[in-house]
Amino acid sequence: DMVRYQMAARRQGSAATKNRSAVKGGSKKPYRQKGTGNARQGTIRAPHYVGGGAAFGPSPRSYTFKLNRKVKKAALCSALSSRFQADKLLVVKDLAVDKISSKSFSQLIKRFELDGALIIIDQADNKLELSARNLRNVKVLRAEGVNVYDILKYPNLILTDAAVNEIEGALEK
Repeated sequence: DMVRYQMAARRQGSAATKNRSAVKGGSKKPYRQKGTGNARQGTIRAPHYVGGGAAFGPSPRSYTFKLNRKVKKAALCSALSSRFQADKLLVVKDLAVDKISSKSFSQLIKRFELDGALIIIDQADNKLELSARNLRNVKVLRAEGVNVYDILKYPNLILTDAAVNEIEGALEK
């Protein structure tokens, strides 16, 4: 449910068409009601006319739906515990890089023998984020942005000690 909730919230929902009242023009009757031999017509903007309005076209809408706070928390706990049980969760003391380098960061990930990972840090680290940005199957998130979709999407989960404390604090509330 939580992943469906997140994906629904991301949807743009801006598809729109004009109906017969929104299309410009066409207020005049194209020809008289009787005597022409043609089928009766009220406007040239009716749906069956070329250039007419859509009969039942899409209109902008929001795809979001309500999900209870307890369900959201339970989903996050479940995702974290599933990574822990699968032995795909790694907690490190600190994950800092001295310079912006995708190559050195890639070697660091390979040293852990990981094929991809979601890295959760406690506070913004521009060097770390820029180093990981260009790597395939690696994403860096701050602890307040942790979500079920990303935890399940990436094969491994790396957390810093401070991020663990922050997530625990958020889940206890």
